[in-house]
Amino acid sequence: MKVNFNNRDPVYVQVVRHFKEQIATGTLEPGQEIPSRRELANKLKINPNTAQRAYKEMEEAGLIHTERNLPSKITRDEKVLGAVREELIEQAVDSFVTSIRSINVPLDEIVGLLQDKYQKESKE
Repeated sequence: MKVNFNNRDPVYVQVVRHFKEQIATGTLEPGQEIPSRRELANKLKINPNTAQRAYKEMEEAGLIHTERNLPSKITRDEKVLGAVREELIEQAVDSFVTSIRSINVPLDEIVGLLQDKYQKESKE
């Protein structure tokens, strides 16, 4: 497990985002066990309290669930899993639109460029 941390966002937020990306891409599957908080802290070289906070956030969002002393698992709730994917897409689009608007590119040009780039990336 590798996370490239930035200096802008809190580490626990970046850990949660990493898990969301892994869920959205299918790298982490519904019902799959995830590392313990301590294991995650060791793997990512982060404070155990930071790992604990990330897991707490994910539990509150319904992304993972933990029963008693059993390992935490990715949710099987399709509604939650779909919402994760939609959230990541929306964030990416928002970021893109904000960036592209600052240079005044017409919408039809953007659509054409996106189609070309997307198709080119799919072939590679």
